[in-house]
Amino acid sequence: MTKYLYTYAAHEDEQALCQLELRTLFRGAKMGARSLISARRIEPSRSPFIHERLAIEYMTPTLDELVQQVASVQIPEGQTFKVVYYKSGEDVSYEEERVIERSLGAMIRGKADMRNPELLFGVTKHAEGFIFGTCAQSSAIWKHHMDKPQNYSTALSTRLARAVVNIAVPDIEGVRVIDPCCGIGTVLLEALSMGIDIIGRDINPLTTRGARLNLAHFGYPDVVTLGDMREITESYDTAIIDLPYNLCSKLSAEERLSMLRGAHRFADRVILITTEPIDESVAQAGFEIIDRIQVHKGRFVREVLVVQG
Repeated sequence: MTKYLYTYAAHEDEQALCQLELRTLFRGAKMGARSLISARRIEPSRSPFIHERLAIEYMTPTLDELVQQVASVQIPEGQTFKVVYYKSGEDVSYEEERVIERSLGAMIRGKADMRNPELLFGVTKHAEGFIFGTCAQSSAIWKHHMDKPQNYSTALSTRLARAVVNIAVPDIEGVRVIDPCCGIGTVLLEALSMGIDIIGRDINPLTTRGARLNLAHFGYPDVVTLGDMREITESYDTAIIDLPYNLCSKLSAEERLSMLRGAHRFADRVILITTEPIDESVAQAGFEIIDRIQVHKGRFVREVLVVQG
């Protein structure tokens, strides 16, 4: 079974979010400060925190042993290659990184191309040893969604939205998802870009119009309907709910509880995003909190709750 090494990084304000996303995507994997190893293969661009994925071909205790192993690498005739060192947690100086790259590159029979290689190999010094393999890099698809035509100041950031989608839907196949307070469609954009079966709904006609404009701008289908989430009758595997919190849509405790009870009827698993304590309402609605983290943006704090019915 092929194993993969993933490198990742997060700002200190998003460390908890990064850890929750990764432990959801890679259940049971041992996570280091900058990397993890897993048998699960996912595209690096799926996460806002993952930088590279190395398909582990060789793992050796020493660099000399790795150099000997890499001598057997076969490059298809006519293709070019490049070897790049990636940081995965072990301290290696810049000079050492270049020595490692040159030592391995010299052993591979083929034409090296430092600018536009057809094959990219990655190497790193890890707690498990020296690791070498073919590399896939993140193309950060989510960054393009930052330039959506409709936006507002209290909307989720694209990074947070993308991570929340991964927390909600670690396994995409056959999962039906709803965002019943979809606003301008920030979560919808990230989910649709991953090929997730999701629909959006919102009670505000202005925001649903904005969501449709944003989806159309990036070539995604109109999956948005206008309506109160408490009127939803279909069932979904997962719901993602960013609870209203701005001055124009301030929720009373009664309204919030009513919304959560509505969510309990149409989804067994829900990811809740809130700016105020809601534990009591979550319990009254029939949910149990499975996991939780905080995301900071200056003094503004959001809490992400994973709840199960």
